[in-house]
Amino acid sequence: MTIAQPDFTIGIEEEYLLVDKDSLDLAPAPPELIARCNDALQGQFSPEFLNCQVEIGTKVCANIGEAREELKTLRRTVSRIAADYNLSPIAASCHPFSDWRDQEHTDKDRYNNLSDQLAGVVRRMLICGMHVHVGIDDKDQRIDLMNQMRYFLPHLLAFSASSPFWQGEDTGLSCYRLTVFDNLPRTGLPPRFDAWGNYERSVEALTDMGQIEDASKIWWDMRPSHQYPTLESRICDVQPRLEHALTLAAVTQALMRMLWRLSLQNQRWRVYDSFLLSENRWRAQRYGTREGLIDFGARQVLSFNQLSEELITLTGEDAMALQSAPEIEALRDMFALGASAARQRTVLSEEMEQHGDQDRALRAVVTHLIEEFHADL
Repeated sequence: MTIAQPDFTIGIEEEYLLVDKDSLDLAPAPPELIARCNDALQGQFSPEFLNCQVEIGTKVCANIGEAREELKTLRRTVSRIAADYNLSPIAASCHPFSDWRDQEHTDKDRYNNLSDQLAGVVRRMLICGMHVHVGIDDKDQRIDLMNQMRYFLPHLLAFSASSPFWQGEDTGLSCYRLTVFDNLPRTGLPPRFDAWGNYERSVEALTDMGQIEDASKIWWDMRPSHQYPTLESRICDVQPRLEHALTLAAVTQALMRMLWRLSLQNQRWRVYDSFLLSENRWRAQRYGTREGLIDFGARQVLSFNQLSEELITLTGEDAMALQSAPEIEALRDMFALGASAARQRTVLSEEMEQHGDQDRALRAVVTHLIEEFHADL
């Protein structure tokens, strides 16, 4: 029996932090803001765990062009309504200087239960991510593609890194978000499964014993969506710039199609042990795109200049089929500009050189993030 070609539809979810335009501190979302965004966006908006966070999600999009229009509308709407309360959204995975201990979680049953179950670990979740859903109808195909896509998750993480600061300090990492998130259970690289049935039995082992309600409580870097017939990438930091979010979404989509295309020729990407892939995950978390990743086949570290070209070449045919060639080729520009973590550090360094005031410099970083959020709108 021939398995039908997946439709490779795409959906993007983003989490934003709300900041006061004057102080540039985090600020809770007023109930009126939540109500107005819910009315305007009709199921595409929700409050997040902490009351200074909100989340948006596109509709199912046939291609990256549709996703662009969706994401523009969502970002513009949240920004417009937030401005009425002297607030602005920023799309960075950590706020440069705010303290998680000063935040309160949203008073909803779901979040109250999370707070009870995960205790002090979840209260530190002052972090934001970007999730990319790609439509894959066949369940076994979802598992097969997830096994192979694990190799590319560190690549996506490195390009996306937007969380160098935590509570006013430079962490030395490009993505500090994962050091916080990985304290939750059921996180990290997804395990390797032989088939959908094997995955399903593993999930049922926990649900049948009442340890988790359902598969939505599995927070791996990539997972089969509990709610949709999609494979969901969760590895990326959220992107300050809309066009960078679209490039990462397009690369995620095209890589899945490339791996599916290999299967038509009885080929596949080699599946490496998590021990090795975790080394690249760490390198991406620590250095972003500065230091390169290990090519385990070639047994050498390749620069991101080389890796960018490799990704563009690998997915060239798929980018044409998916109408996403310009977005994927924009990887070159993303590498040249540097990940958001590097750009934030540049702002801090320039401000410190000019004024020598750490607090002022960190607030300048927030101003920079506000500007980047609105740059492509």
